Amino acid sequence: MRPIAALAAAALLVLPIRAAAQTAPDVVKLATLVPDGSVWDKALKGMGAEWTAATQGRVALHIYPGGVTGDEPDIVRKMRIGQIHAAALTIVGLSQIDDSFRVFQIPMFFQSYPELFTVIDRMEPEFKKRLEAKGFVLLNWGHGGWVHLFTRTPVRDIDELKRLKIFVWAGDDRAVQMWKANGFTPVALASTDILPALQTGMIDALPSPPLAANLLQWYRKAPYMADVGLGPLAGALVMTKSAWGRIAPADQAAILGACKKAEARLERDIPGQDSTSVTEMSKRGLTVVHIAPAQAAAWRATAESFAAQLREKTVPKDIMDLAERERAAYRKGRR
Repeated sequence: MRPIAALAAAALLVLPIRAAAQTAPDVVKLATLVPDGSVWDKALKGMGAEWTAATQGRVALHIYPGGVTGDEPDIVRKMRIGQIHAAALTIVGLSQIDDSFRVFQIPMFFQSYPELFTVIDRMEPEFKKRLEAKGFVLLNWGHGGWVHLFTRTPVRDIDELKRLKIFVWAGDDRAVQMWKANGFTPVALASTDILPALQTGMIDALPSPPLAANLLQWYRKAPYMADVGLGPLAGALVMTKSAWGRIAPADQAAILGACKKAEARLERDIPGQDSTSVTEMSKRGLTVVHIAPAQAAAWRATAESFAAQLREKTVPKDIMDLAERERAAYRKGRR
């Protein structure tokens, strides 16, 4: 009888342990380059709190902001080996997963936020399908603002820009080659190295949304901003399919709902941050450089050259065709 009693006692001890294990939250590790305390970081933290509340504590989000886990190519690599479960990525990181996202790298392809948001909504099913084929799940879209060129000296025409050293994301070799093919001098760096590189003269120019240039103080060493917008800095929140599969279907639905709320908040708040950031930086030394119409035409011609190369060598044809078709439909509807 003693062995039976011992087994029964052991069973009673094990049951509470198992019950406790079942109530422990599934912690999702999310990496991102967004600065700690920024509007994007606050959106992610608010979304994480909603995940926990909506799943009654079954899923928790742990955020690693500010590039502490590495640049975006490093983050994607760590996701593939299971060290990181999710990431809020820009197009640089997303294009490491699938080249279709490079359609958002085409300069001057989009003319406005409403146009961008509409085209993204219509193309979303295709992007989801492509990500899932690569082992990832699309949770929502993010927006970083409209990119402008910040430089150490005033730049008005393309020839002046070609004499400068321009920041390009490290790990994006295709972008490096494309800049070189168009007569520019790209310098590939991690995003965390931008400010030191500006301080030492390693780079003279960088494309950035005003909000990022303001938050990260890049404008203090690159105090001239061309008033020609180059395009949106789009991004997305993705999770590995293996991590997503651990979450119960009902909780997945709750998480997606929270993600869409965060996306809507960024769509509402980020566009206004562009002009607000320019105003704030202008009070502290930023000079907005006006690009005359004749010079702007040369900028657009260069953008078309980039677009042609992306169409030919990088962006899948069906994605390029779909983006152009949806953009044309939007513009036709706006007439």
